[in-house]
Parts: sequence; C-alpha cells; structure tokens
Amino acid sequence: MQLNDLLNHTSEWLKGSGPNSDIIISSRIRLARNLDKFPFPHWANKKQGEETLDSINEGEETLNSIKDGIAKSEFLKRTIFFKLDEMDSVDKQFLVERHLMSLDHAQNTENKAVAIDDEEIVSIMINEEDHIRMQVMQSGFNLFEAWNIIKRIDDSLAKDLNFAFLPDWGYLTACPTNAGTGMRGSVMLHLPALVMTRSIDRVLSAISKLSFTTRGLYGEGTQAMGNFFQISNQVSLGPSEDEIIESINGLIRQIIEQENQAREGLLSKNKPLLEDRINRSLGILKNARIISSQETIELLSMVRLGSDLEMIKDIDRRTINELFIITQPAHLQKIENKKLSPEERDVKRAQLIRSKLNIL
Repeated sequence: MQLNDLLNHTSEWLKGSGPNSDIIISSRIRLARNLDKFPFPHWANKKQGEETLDSINEGEETLNSIKDGIAKSEFLKRTIFFKLDEMDSVDKQFLVERHLMSLDHAQNTENKAVAIDDEEIVSIMINEEDHIRMQVMQSGFNLFEAWNIIKRIDDSLAKDLNFAFLPDWGYLTACPTNAGTGMRGSVMLHLPALVMTRSIDRVLSAISKLSFTTRGLYGEGTQAMGNFFQISNQVSLGPSEDEIIESINGLIRQIIEQENQAREGLLSKNKPLLEDRINRSLGILKNARIISSQETIELLSMVRLGSDLEMIKDIDRRTINELFIITQPAHLQKIENKKLSPEERDVKRAQLIRSKLNIL
C-alpha cells in the first residue's frame, strides 16, 4: 500500500454505518505510551529522538510483525510506515485531513513517523507528544469495538517494548492529564438541529462541567465547523478503561436523545424552513463554480441532515461523508497530482462536488 492508494479507499470511519450513524460519525480510542528508558519527545535531544525512533522501528518489526503478536491480526496484516521528514507538506496534510495523524504531529517533523493499516482503522504516531500514540477509529457509535481492537494491539506492542509504568500511577505520559490509563475516548457527532434551535451552547456548557471536553472537526485547537463536535474524556487516571468508555457512552446517549428531539421539533414546527435550507444547500453544491472549504462543510452538513431525515432520497450518507474529506485542500491536490493555489482549489472543489452529486 502506498499513500496514493488511500485516495481510492473509503476510511472505516467514513462509511456511514454502525450504531446511531445518523448522528455519530465515528468513535475513536487513543492510547498514549512511552518507552521507559527514553526521555519524553519534547525533552529529548536529536540523538535521543533518533534512538527512540530506531527502537520503535525495531519494534516495528513490532508493527510489521504485529500480525504475529496478535494472532495474525486482521487489523495490521498490511501496514505502511512513513517517516515524516521524508514527506512533503501536502502528504502530511493529507494524513491530517483523513484523521490518521494530528496537526501537532505534522509540525517539526524530525524523528517523527506514523504507521497506518490498509483499512485506516489503526494509526500509530511515533514521537508526537508521547513516544507512541496509537488510535483505532470505527464508524458510528462503537467505542467498545474500538477498545477491543486497540487493547489487542497494545498488548502485542507491550511484548516487545518496555512501557513507562508505575503501579500507583499507571502509564506515564508527557502531559499529566493523560497519565493512568493513557486513554482518550472520543466521539464525533453531527448536531445540526441543536445548533439550529440554539440549544448547543447549553449542551456544551453542561458537557464542560462533567469532565469532558469538546473540540472541532480536527481535534485539539480546532473550532467546530459544519455542526460537527468531538467529545472526549478529560480524566484518564483513576477509573478503568471500561469505566471511562461507559461514562462517555452515557453522555453521548443523552446528546443523541437531545439531537433527535431537536430534529423532531424542527420537523413538527418549522418543516418548510428546514426543507428550504436543505434544498438551498443542495442546489448551491450542485451548481457552484467556486466554493471554499468552510462553505462546503456548512452546506454538506445540511445535505447530510436532509439525507438522514429522508428529505433527500438519492444521496446516501457514505457519499456525503466522503465529500467532507475529499474536498479538503490536500485531497484536492493529491487528486490533481499537483499543488494548487487557494483560488484553483476553490474551482476544483466545486467541479468535484458537481461531478459527484449531479450523477446521482
């Protein structure tokens, strides 16, 4: 598998399947781990960073042989390993847009790497904030399934790599808030009705008081766009992994209920207005000649709501989810196989959207 192969592949989390996939785009479990004999990445000098990467890369005998470590795992039979300082800026941004690595990881790329399985279920960042940041993503409301996968991968890595761990503190991490389990569970939600009914601020305020955090489409440091919100736990020390996941699930179930109630309210009280917004959004996308990333996301959000409410019959959720990603700047440049100016991207984006929607 090469990087360009991902262009013709639908990421697991974009498939629009799984429980509650009308509201829940994806579920992700991330684990932070550090090697016990090396300083944390931000404290390591160049030589130590190289040694860390080499050590993990030998364990990448771990990554390439994880299939042996987890009973010939179906998840990592084909893994591609990228050293970030050998990648150009478009390729790095491409992986960020596909949620396979963080924005932070794409910066200051010396002695950094990422390993990705061919189904894009698993990605493992090396020398980000911690020596290892592994993640598993699933479509829909599927945190426990993601946990079951990543637990097996973590167990396999631990056979070959000595992780920094203390009995009283659990796994040691660069940021104290990640210590303990080292786990972050997150769910990406599409909440257009709560936004349209101006209930979202109340919901987000309640979330912040319950030891959870809310971020935008691309995680830490990003703002919500297109009515998408990532919600994750803040506490990783004390409760077990299963308890953390159950606490997230309990909160998400409440938000799903509130979003469904808001959608029912819009249908019963403001259906003509809702239909107008949805069909105007679709009309613009089908006819625009120039369109920005942000406007695309906002309009696709309304089209997705229309599809989920069966107001739009001929565009499925998977197609809409894919459009959110392939219309991003790096994806457009990979599709065109050349660098594009912002103005050129806006034209190509509109062309791509028209070609995808007008054939349906």
